[in-house]
Amino acid sequence: MKNIAIIPARGGSKRLPNKNILLLNGIPLLAHSILYAQNYAELVDAVYVSTDDVRIKEIALEFGAIVIDRPIALSGDLEPTVSALKHCLEVLNDPSIDNVILLQPTNPLRPESLLKEAFELYNNKQCNSLFTVTRNHQKFGKIVDHKFIPFNYEIGQRSQDLDPIYFENGLLYLTKSKQILANEIITTDSFPMEVNHRFASVDIDTQEDFDYAEYILKSQEKNK
Repeated sequence: MKNIAIIPARGGSKRLPNKNILLLNGIPLLAHSILYAQNYAELVDAVYVSTDDVRIKEIALEFGAIVIDRPIALSGDLEPTVSALKHCLEVLNDPSIDNVILLQPTNPLRPESLLKEAFELYNNKQCNSLFTVTRNHQKFGKIVDHKFIPFNYEIGQRSQDLDPIYFENGLLYLTKSKQILANEIITTDSFPMEVNHRFASVDIDTQEDFDYAEYILKSQEKNK
């Protein structure tokens, strides 16, 4: 049975134009996820990039990925990610593909051992999907009728005493191909893999996000 990585990278970014091909530490943003998957040849049988953009396609091919041309109808702002993954599987039409690893290009920094650890958990838990989460230690609330209503704490409660609350960090998703074909990435039995790492705070949608990612990379290289 095969495990494939799919990187969905459309060309229509609005908040940060052309973000998937911008150079992050000298390498196109998209390429960071391609290279990450390629480092796990023992786990990943093939790396695919789904795109509607000619420049993204050229970069993906340059870095050794296989490109699946995404139809314009599946490339809009409101189109869910699962539709791109499902389209890839339908194009490939390969029943031997068992698992799909979703790597979002906007999350270019991942702990080195993440994918290996994720597969170990995924196999041990025998679930249909796995995704990464990170614990948040902030105090959240809502504003209702111009009043702040605490959501996950009581006024005066210490941060260290908060009940654990987590956010979906986007670093990695691992799903059975049959679930993708059923329009699911995160299934009802999905296992939340906790990853408390500074890379979990890097999700690039704006120039500020991009600058922060560059800062993290440069500080990491400086500390080597």
